[in-house]
Amino acid sequence: MRKLKLGVLISGRGSNLQALIDACARPDYPAEIVLVLSNVADAQGRARAKTASIPTAVLDHRTYSNRESFDDAVDALLKKAGVELICLAGFMRILSDKFVRAWLGRLINIHPSLLPAFKGTNVHERVIASGERISGCTVHYVIPELDAGPNIAQAEVPVLEDDTPETLAARVLEAEHSTYPLAVRWIAEDKVRFENGVAVFAND
Repeated sequence: MRKLKLGVLISGRGSNLQALIDACARPDYPAEIVLVLSNVADAQGRARAKTASIPTAVLDHRTYSNRESFDDAVDALLKKAGVELICLAGFMRILSDKFVRAWLGRLINIHPSLLPAFKGTNVHERVIASGERISGCTVHYVIPELDAGPNIAQAEVPVLEDDTPETLAARVLEAEHSTYPLAVRWIAEDKVRFENGVAVFAND
């Protein structure tokens, strides 16, 4: 089976990275991680990758004069590793328009809300404050506009009356861990693709 080559970008603990590592360890999973790249040297996700014998790299954004030069270095490492699909997994950097356009349709992210609702940060606080009864997560293609690319997969979770941002975040994160590998599988199996700015599904 040909496996889609993934590059995973992280900045922290890497729990979604671990979900992808676990999925890729299954013989029938149609993707493999060929590089984990972090902008933080001591990110916990790097240890997860090393435990799974996955190549890692660190690029400290603070050593670059501007966003574009950092992104150019990221781009070069991804291309050198043969990456075909980039998975953002808690990567705490806004990517330049140039980088996003270069990887358009081959760059995805997971966001802890049911997009297009609650784009941006402080999602769980805002969900609770709004009185929503359902929240969830979304895997979407990345476009230059923040959290605005077409959705690939979503999962819903209930918002409970006694939820705090922390308890809701934990419940959403659990959903993320199954939704992200599912979305990658769909892309690898050509069940969804990015075309003319929208996500086109095989049964459309």
